[in-house]
Amino acid sequence: MLTKQQIRFCLDEMGKMFPEAHCELNHKNPFELVIAVVLSAQCTDALVNKVTKNLFEKYHTPHDYLNVSLEELQNDIRSIGLFRNKAKNIQKLCQILLEKYDGQVPKTREELMELPGVGRKTANVVMSVAFGVPAIAVDTHVERVSKRLAICRWKDTVLEVENTLMKKVPKEEWSITHHRMIFFGRYHCKAQSPKCLECPLLEICREGKKRTKEKR
Repeated sequence: MLTKQQIRFCLDEMGKMFPEAHCELNHKNPFELVIAVVLSAQCTDALVNKVTKNLFEKYHTPHDYLNVSLEELQNDIRSIGLFRNKAKNIQKLCQILLEKYDGQVPKTREELMELPGVGRKTANVVMSVAFGVPAIAVDTHVERVSKRLAICRWKDTVLEVENTLMKKVPKEEWSITHHRMIFFGRYHCKAQSPKCLECPLLEICREGKKRTKEKR
């Protein structure tokens, strides 16, 4: 496991590599972000952005999503995986927003997780990006990077990874660290072809050392 100083080094280097890391889901308000994040489950942000370009021109409020048939909404997001289930969740969460929150997106994790299609990761993204609440959303990139670098253990669950990161990363850096780790995992420490030989973290990365040794 990395020491406190080594983790600090990792965070600083990721910051140098991706100083402008941010949420890549296009949105103009918290409601659009919730819809986009629900659509992003098991799907790339790039594909979600292609779909929401037209979707957000057609639908602006929870009422709008409920004023069309389920079949019409399904057709609008058909190119996205699990579109049938996601369309159902979108209409259900819109109904809850209207009934319980006057059409507004709630700000707490507990309230957000009551919405269909919104899990802990999704709630953390919305809290952090839409409302500026410190949070670390552990997606596949954050989990992979954390385990490859030995910030966490290989056997840790997603929740254990999140808890470990919250303990080891200063709270005021939770949100930006989340984005930088995503960028680092998405564009550098990729699942299939990580750029180990050109990585500034190679000397303290157990996975990187193993991979580069095997190539020699």
